[in-house]
Amino acid sequence: MLQLIYYPDPVLQKRAEPIDHIDEDTKKLTSEMFEVMYENKGIGLAAPQVGILKRVVTVDISGSEKRNSPLVLINPEIIKQEGEEESEEGCLSLPGFKCKIKRSSLIHVKYTDLEGQEKTLDARDMLAICLQHEIDHLNGKLIIDYAGRLRRSMYEKKLKKMKKKRR
Repeated sequence: MLQLIYYPDPVLQKRAEPIDHIDEDTKKLTSEMFEVMYENKGIGLAAPQVGILKRVVTVDISGSEKRNSPLVLINPEIIKQEGEEESEEGCLSLPGFKCKIKRSSLIHVKYTDLEGQEKTLDARDMLAICLQHEIDHLNGKLIIDYAGRLRRSMYEKKLKKMKKKRR
């Protein structure tokens, strides 16, 4: 079973590699990613968050209770962006950290599905925000990278205290 990777693990800051062909291992990976995402009450998960440096994203903005909008994007790429909105984001790999981030309000994404079909998707609102967040993960960028030095430093001190308590 896959495990979530937490900041400051260096794998989270590495660029993921494209997937050349979709096989049973890819399908198994996405299935396990959905399990981890739902178990941790997330709406999106990128493969680097489970230690796999591949360009794979699972998303379900209906949430871990409903689970009725699962979406797998392989090698996703934002090809068009419009507008701007600010929202507060959290991340499964950064427990207890939230920050406001400005993102495009409408995006056009090109990706491959699990059947190997190239597709496009227009996303807005929560789906657009979620996809931008997860694609950032594929590029080694985290929400903490959007925060100022002071917020980042405070979070890192909080993590050190939490680690000392666990020992």
